[in-house]
Amino acid sequence: MQDYYQRLDVKRGASADEIKKAYRKKAKQYHPDHNPGDKAAEEKFKQLNEAFEVLSDDKKRRLYDEFGDEAAKLGWDEGKAAQYRAYKSGGGFQGSPGGFHVDFGGGGEGGFDFESILSEMMGGNRRRRAGPRAGGDVSANLGVTLADAVLGAERALNVGGRRISVKIPAGVETGSRIRLAGQGEPGEAGGPPGDLFLDLTVEPHPLVRREGQDLTLDLPVTLGEDASGAEVRVPVFGGSVTVTVRPGTQSGTRLRLKGKGVPGLRGGPAGDLYLVVQAKLPEPLSDDDRRALTALRYEGDVRAKLAL
Repeated sequence: MQDYYQRLDVKRGASADEIKKAYRKKAKQYHPDHNPGDKAAEEKFKQLNEAFEVLSDDKKRRLYDEFGDEAAKLGWDEGKAAQYRAYKSGGGFQGSPGGFHVDFGGGGEGGFDFESILSEMMGGNRRRRAGPRAGGDVSANLGVTLADAVLGAERALNVGGRRISVKIPAGVETGSRIRLAGQGEPGEAGGPPGDLFLDLTVEPHPLVRREGQDLTLDLPVTLGEDASGAEVRVPVFGGSVTVTVRPGTQSGTRLRLKGKGVPGLRGGPAGDLYLVVQAKLPEPLSDDDRRALTALRYEGDVRAKLAL
């Protein structure tokens, strides 16, 4: 029996236009009107229509490319295909730690009788696979703080009733993935367990902004420190450092602390920490403070270069 591509005489990577042209050419050749009383041509015409119906539909074509004729027995259903794919590969199902239940019984929302589908696909003689089967891989989401991402951390998780320790390497970012070998679903008949994959999300920090491996922190200073200069103690992840604010530093100036950003995940150099100087007025502002500030003299118009 030819597959659908062979029926239309096109390659598997054929475009939609190529498939349409091939169908029109062959359908015209084998159309019953051009072949009256020819049973072989009539059957060929039916096979062409069947092939074109599938290959001209993007969804059906994807499933046919993966499962072949078995896709039709799945009713071209994406949900059923996902279950059957997992069954064939012995793989696991996505979920959250502590419960990776998949309903094969047909009950509940979106359920179906998977057992009967397998029985139908295997000619009514479905048998369980013999021998060991590896357990399925499992993935779960894990949120970590920015401090964890910069310094690294160790977290305790409860997975399937087991308490395991997870090391968060310094330098991770949102989208990083940690593999815990052997912590997935248990194997069957002596087969090895699957793996647990943790997809990380680095939670935003209320004060520190991250751009790649660089960090940015607003640094408030008093008007006196800003005018006369000062040595200012600044917190960093894992400790603190002293920075010099030079006399007359304008608000908005960025001070760079090299290597105080996020470490390289694979051993590369760390990013930098940028401090944005923010000159702060006294709170509350007294009448004397207002008079003193109003008496300050400026050379020229401070907004002279403000143009759009």
